[in-house]
Amino acid sequence: MTTVQTASPHLRVSAAKSSSSPESKQSSSTRIPPPESSAVDDHFFWTYTEEPHRSRRQAIIKAHPEVTKLCGPEPLTKYVVFGVVVTQITCAYLLRNTSILDWRFLVTAYIIGATANQNLFLAIHEISHNLAFRSPLANRLLAIFANLPIGLPYSAAFRPYHLTHHKSLGVTGLDTDLPTAVEAFFLDSLLGKTFFCTFQILFYAVRPMFIYSPPFTSIHLLNLAVQLSFDYALTQYAGSVQPLYYFIASSFLAGSLHPCAGHFIAEHYFFSKVKTGGTESLLELKFKPQAKTEGPSVLDGLSPPETYSYYGPLNILTYNVGLHNEHHDFPAIPWTKLHKLHEIAKEFYEPLPCHRSWVWVIWTFILDKDVGPWCRVKRAQGGRIVGGGSTGKNAPSGRGGEGISAASAGPSGEEGDGWKESEIQC
Repeated sequence: MTTVQTASPHLRVSAAKSSSSPESKQSSSTRIPPPESSAVDDHFFWTYTEEPHRSRRQAIIKAHPEVTKLCGPEPLTKYVVFGVVVTQITCAYLLRNTSILDWRFLVTAYIIGATANQNLFLAIHEISHNLAFRSPLANRLLAIFANLPIGLPYSAAFRPYHLTHHKSLGVTGLDTDLPTAVEAFFLDSLLGKTFFCTFQILFYAVRPMFIYSPPFTSIHLLNLAVQLSFDYALTQYAGSVQPLYYFIASSFLAGSLHPCAGHFIAEHYFFSKVKTGGTESLLELKFKPQAKTEGPSVLDGLSPPETYSYYGPLNILTYNVGLHNEHHDFPAIPWTKLHKLHEIAKEFYEPLPCHRSWVWVIWTFILDKDVGPWCRVKRAQGGRIVGGGSTGKNAPSGRGGEGISAASAGPSGEEGDGWKESEIQC
């Protein structure tokens, strides 16, 4: 473990030196070969450098120490959650006698239901960072309440996987947001990418089970019991299973070909190979709105962007999840204050590539051959599991060819429970 700890700063220094050298920018890359054999040819962008958010967070705090005052729970969250849950339950009840094939059912499920459930997915995302209450238990209970219109128990399972995604961005075997090589191989075509975008909610639900499994806790049991009891009570009260069908249809459509679902792809798939542009930085748009890139870019030798932000109007419906660089840099800053963070540290964020439309993201991902499931940055080690796991002989093993390296288990003295609650705060 000591070797791993001392090696990381060395790699960061090396990366910094490499990026500051003009020769390195032109003639070398941070890309390395895949670290292990795969059943298919691996075309992901493998790198030895650490994820960018930790170092940028440190730089921002050094330049603007006042940003730490933005951290902490947002009281408004619980009221928004309550309003959306009530709206969904009301719609479900009103549709209790409407066939799932009726146009009124489908239109309501797509326009209201999918938008509302995407909002609840992202409410649970926000709550997973303990940003609704100061009490961890109160946050877990609110997440279970927000889960009700989703139809299936989800909130308790989501949290450890998501916090591990933050602590282990791009780390194979830990970050379950990453597609596997087998997925990318079969989906790297027009039909494959269309299938992925249509059913991506299922990929995010099923993929983690093939990577690793965190422990089943009392919160998981409570989430399961409350959700199943609520589903049963609602169908009994309504005298129909249509309300449950409405919830499940809303959840499916929320993660399918829906404008708000574009955030799933927009956040971490890199679009730097797209020749027609579309991800110019705010700085480029401000000073050269009509400029088009021709010939090789000075960034060609560097790692592609790992995270993109989106600053458009759909953030209003999605807890500002579009400000994703800001969120990954400071996961303890609530959704209502991410724009303030951006304003304070705009010299760090305006030069970064960003998306202008989530609909464009889905459209381009499907139709452009220069972007697809292989467009993810991966690293072989680093990060740790949050919310359970062990080291040594009992260390978890990744499944589906996504092995967990010894270095991913974390330093000695923190075995068993992964990162502590205090470590996800500023």
